[in-house]
Parts: sequence; C-alpha cells; structure tokens
Amino acid sequence: MNDFSKEITASNEVSVRSNADYLKFIIPSILGVILFMIPFKAEDGITIPVAYFANQINGLLGASIPPITVGVMALSVIGSFIAVVIKPAFIVNSRFLSKLLVVNKFWLSARFLGLIFAVITLFKLGPAMIYSENTGALLLYDLMPILFTTFLLAGFLLPLLLNFGLLEFFGALLIKIMRPVFKLPGRSSLDCLASWVGDGTIGVLLTTKQYEDGYYTKREAAVVATTFSVVSITFTIVVAQYLKLGDYFIHYYMTVIFAGLVAAIVMPRIPPLSRKPDTGYDGIEFKEENDIPSEFTPARWGLNQALKKAKTNESVSQVVREGIENVLDMWMGVLPIVMAIGTTALLIAEYTPVFTIIGKPFEPILTLMQVPEAAEAAQTMVVGFADMFLPAVIGSGIESELTRFVIACVSVTQLVYMSEMGGLLLGSKLPITIKDLVLIFILRTMITLPIVVVIAHIIF
Repeated sequence: MNDFSKEITASNEVSVRSNADYLKFIIPSILGVILFMIPFKAEDGITIPVAYFANQINGLLGASIPPITVGVMALSVIGSFIAVVIKPAFIVNSRFLSKLLVVNKFWLSARFLGLIFAVITLFKLGPAMIYSENTGALLLYDLMPILFTTFLLAGFLLPLLLNFGLLEFFGALLIKIMRPVFKLPGRSSLDCLASWVGDGTIGVLLTTKQYEDGYYTKREAAVVATTFSVVSITFTIVVAQYLKLGDYFIHYYMTVIFAGLVAAIVMPRIPPLSRKPDTGYDGIEFKEENDIPSEFTPARWGLNQALKKAKTNESVSQVVREGIENVLDMWMGVLPIVMAIGTTALLIAEYTPVFTIIGKPFEPILTLMQVPEAAEAAQTMVVGFADMFLPAVIGSGIESELTRFVIACVSVTQLVYMSEMGGLLLGSKLPITIKDLVLIFILRTMITLPIVVVIAHIIF
C-alpha cells in the first residue's frame, strides 16, 4: 500500500466514527477531568471533587470508619493466609482473587503486622506507645478514614480517566514533551497532572492501574509514582499556615512547583530510577506507545486512538466491575501495609533519636548555605521520611521566616514519607523497594534543597 492509500485509509478510520463514538469518548472523559483534576474552593479550602465527596462520606460515617477499616484488614489477612497456605481452587483459578490475595510471605507478614497495630490502636491494648496520638492513632483515626473513602470513590470512578480514551488523546498531544524532558510516554502526562493537581494518593492508584494493564514499563511506573505523586494543594496550604507562612503562599507554592520540576527532570536520569528495567508488568503483554504516523497531526491521531479506546467499552457492568475491583485491591492490599509501615516509621521518629542523629550532617550544610537556626532545622531535613507533617511540627518553633520557608518547601518536594506515600508505594504492585525510597528521598533532598535556599534568600 502506497503512502497516499495509507493516508486515505487512516483518514477513513477517523471519518467513519459515529456520533455515539464521539459521545462515548467526550462525556466520560470530561466527567473524569472534572472529578479528578479541577480544583475548587470548598469550606475547608481548595480541593478537588473526588476528595471533597470523600470527605463528605467521611463526615457521614464518622467514628465507624476505623473499625470498618480494621475489619477490611482482617479480611485481607485471613484471605491471604487461606490463599497462601491452603490454596483453594476458587482463589488460585480466579484472575482477580489470586492477584488480590496471593502474596509472598514478607507481604503476608506485613499485612498481619498492620492488622496487629490496628487492633492494638482500636482497643488500646498493650504498649501505649503503639496507640498514642502521634503513632498508631494518627494512622488509624486521621489517615485511614481519608484513604478508605478516597479509595472508595477514586477507585470506583477511575475508569472514567482510564477506559474512554483520555489518556490516548493526551498521550498523542504531549508525547514530544514527555519523552525528551521526563523520559516518559506521552500518556503519562494526564497521570502526572492528576497526581500533581489532584492528590498523590490518587496518583499512585492511577499509576498502579496503568502499570498493571501493561501501559508502563517498570522504569516508567517507578518514575511517575516517585516523581509526580505530590501532596494535594490543600495539604500545602495546611503546612504553610502551620509554619505561619500564609502571606507567602504564592511564593511557597511556586517554589515547590519549580523545585519539583527540576527534580522530575533529573531523577529519571540517575539511579535508582534510571536502572529500573524497561520491561512491562510480569505476565502482562506490554502495550508500547507508538510514534505518531507522519500523515497525522498529534491532535488528529490522539482523537483517533481515543475513539478506538472508547469503543472497547461494551457495557456499563464491565466498567462498574472494574471500579469495584480497583476499590477492593486498594482497600485490602494497601491499607494494612500503610498501617504497618506508617506506624513503624512514626514509632522510630517519636521514641528514638534516629532522625536527630541522621539529621546532624545537614547542620553544617545549612550553615554553609547561610540558613539561620541551622541546628534546629537540621533534623527537619530527614524526619519527613517518617511523616510529611513532622518537619512542620518540629520547625514551627523556629523564629526565622527564611528557615521556616525552606522547611516548608523541602518537606513537600521530598515527596517520600512512610506514613502514607511510602506505605502506598510499597503496598502496591509497583516495582519499588524500601531501599529505592531511601535513596530517592535523599536524592530529592539534595536536588531541591539548594534551589529552595537560593529562592528563599531572594524572597527574604
């Protein structure tokens, strides 16, 4: 077939689409963008619709969510134990149940530890250090309700972003930016934007789903999850207010964006992310993103691919079933891991001098950078690995606005914190280890700290 014939064939491939095909792409995609990516001002501050509705459900269910969460963890542990030890045929032969419950002994132990921490905290059994308000209670009563309701809504509604062509459309439009700048496929642009504008939790969920469906290699999935899954705009506002930087919020958020983008350009090009293999999820056929044919404009090719993807959704029940599977996967696979890893990290931060000792090398570095109260600020450079809000708590007593500004920006751009994001990443199917997270945390700190300090000196 000559080039002219190819062009006619390619053109016809677009032109034969019916109005129903266009509507099947446009309506769910617009709804998905509105729900996941359009921030608005609510009574509690700036948020996105999915997070807002999750908070409303949180308010309605109230105190019943922690015991429900413990029940879900118990089902996860019991189901995993049965799947791993007894290996009944109905689990082993089920695509979904085997993926959900068949785990190795390490992750089975981690799920069990998370359940133990949750039960101790719920009933206040055993050592008070486990269920104190700064350790287990912080996870079970503050974080778990947010994750529970966010997973419920985001997991159920995620097919709106994934299944109706939006990723294909954005992928074609932005392939020439994402590949050379961030070493990522074009379709990751929507994933990155949803993570950045919406919420890091939603970003991890979206990235995991794309990876498991064969659209990301191990390297690409690791880069997206550890580079763009930042905290929500709402949380950055809380940090700024807690550190009494409300008057500098625009400066603060613009600094976070700039330092974050620099880190996003550098991190994929250095270990450990650069050494991740460019192979797909094990057992799943990898769907490589093709270059745009010469006879197409990016927009036209993107629309063509989007319509083809939208047309594959043959029934509402198929989409609903996938949404339910997403929810159960996150509830049973991630919640106990977050509880286990998050509580352990907070116990270390609260009851040992580990982070104080590790933070000591930052004292001369901050002094050299002419950051006031360097000794007090040093441990805030590392304690964020346990929980992102801890640097703000420790730094709130520092008098220097410049130093508090540096602490606020660095704590957000470090991105990895074990009480939520780290636990989510390790609990997911993403190819990320605890060693990776430690290295990524250190490298992001080394990359973003000098940028933040320079900008801080300019502002103050």
